[in-house]
Amino acid sequence: MSEDLRCCGSGTCIIDTDGRCWCGQMWDGQKMCHAPLAAAQAIVLDATAEPTQKPRRAALTKFKK
Repeated sequence: MSEDLRCCGSGTCIIDTDGRCWCGQMWDGQKMCHAPLAAAQAIVLDATAEPTQKPRRAALTKFKK
C-alpha cells in the first residue's frame, strides 16, 4: 500500500473516491480543506398549534419525595 499524497500527515486519513476524508476534510484538487457547510433548513414554528405529544409527567414524579 502506498502513501496517499492527499493525506494531511497524520497517517490516519481514509479518503474515498470523491476526495472526502473521514475527518470531514475534502480534496480541492491541490490540498485538503474543510468541506463547505450545507445550508440548514428553516424551521417554522406555529405558536397557536396544539402540541402533538403530551408532556411526560411520569419521569418527573419518579423523583418526588
